[in-house]
Amino acid sequence: MKTKYLPLLGLVMLAPVAHSETLSISCGAVGAELQLCKEGVDAWAAKTGNTVKLVSTPNSSTERLSLYQQILSAGSTDLDVLQIDVIWPGMLASQLLDLTPYIKDQAEFFPSMISNDTINGKLVAMPWFTDAGLLFYRKDLLEKYKLPVPATWSELSQSAKVIQDGERQAGNSQMWGYVWQGRAYEGLTCDALEWVYSHNGGTLINAQGEVDVTNPGVIAALNQAKSWVNTISPEGVLNYAEEEARGVFQTGNAAFMRNWPYAWSLAQASDSPIRDKVGVAPLPKGGEDGQHAATLGGWQLAVSKYSQHPQLAADLVSYLTSYEEQKRRAIKGTYNPTRPALYQDAEVTTAVPFFKDLYDVFVNGVPRPSSISGDKYGQVSNAFFNTVHEVLAGSQPADKATKDLQHKLKRLLR
Repeated sequence: MKTKYLPLLGLVMLAPVAHSETLSISCGAVGAELQLCKEGVDAWAAKTGNTVKLVSTPNSSTERLSLYQQILSAGSTDLDVLQIDVIWPGMLASQLLDLTPYIKDQAEFFPSMISNDTINGKLVAMPWFTDAGLLFYRKDLLEKYKLPVPATWSELSQSAKVIQDGERQAGNSQMWGYVWQGRAYEGLTCDALEWVYSHNGGTLINAQGEVDVTNPGVIAALNQAKSWVNTISPEGVLNYAEEEARGVFQTGNAAFMRNWPYAWSLAQASDSPIRDKVGVAPLPKGGEDGQHAATLGGWQLAVSKYSQHPQLAADLVSYLTSYEEQKRRAIKGTYNPTRPALYQDAEVTTAVPFFKDLYDVFVNGVPRPSSISGDKYGQVSNAFFNTVHEVLAGSQPADKATKDLQHKLKRLLR
């Protein structure tokens, strides 16, 4: 009798036992990022029965990259899913999981973004949200002083001074004309590349790999930016990242701000002093013969190749980059989707009208020279933002500083 049930007993013993796993993900905390990430991963956890831990990482992209490199170089299993900058796939590719077998809807994303995240035929990350630099301005103050939205940097400088002086005379001694990201970090590379490109100064390294940082457009752009410090921008701007600039603007103490789209939803929050007073436009040109320029930003989700749960981690990435989750993040936090269809979604464009109005800005962002410089990009950017910071601080004149930078970058890329 006993032997009759042995095969059945064997089947019971071999049947898989379902149990939950714990994953870890690093999310940024600029603006509403951390809260939106937590809501997204909690929804996936509830759906799948697993647990997700959020790991805190630095907001500075320069510092975060350094941390990731340390973790990955050690072969650590501490992080399963990493939020990585649009310029990092080439630098980190060898330590990231190929997502090709796990992601079935690649065709529904912007092709250029999938291409950016594909290194040597391997899809090492998925585009989560894209970014481009924008000009935020106080609609009420432009109307008060009868000024148009500035089309050039010179116009911005003039309008910022008019508003700053007028508001200070009216009693707001804290008022400034223009705030932006001036700290020596990756954010300054983004801002300065916009200044340079808008003055027809190129993208630091051309398509042939030739360094070009001493042309007249570069010099003019840096000299103009230097002129803002301590006139229409506080001296402290030289230590501002995104949130410091937003803090000044959102408290009502700046007429103009350069920032990423995320700042819109926070400016429109119910407790914001500037709610319904903010407009958004392309960043100014470097003169009548210049061009509007917005540095291409954005963040991807990648899976560490040292993850102990690669399939689950890839499923989490697939969920967080899905249509519905990107739609939720777009409406609630103004995070630009990486799926073209969402820019035609009526609920999205009603919540964030400028997504549709400035669509061309987002899809034609100016790329940083990360592809052409490969794994040397970190050093290239570091040299560039440190040089720019020296010029802005008055430590070196632009013409001398850029000549030194030209030699340094040539040696680096030789």
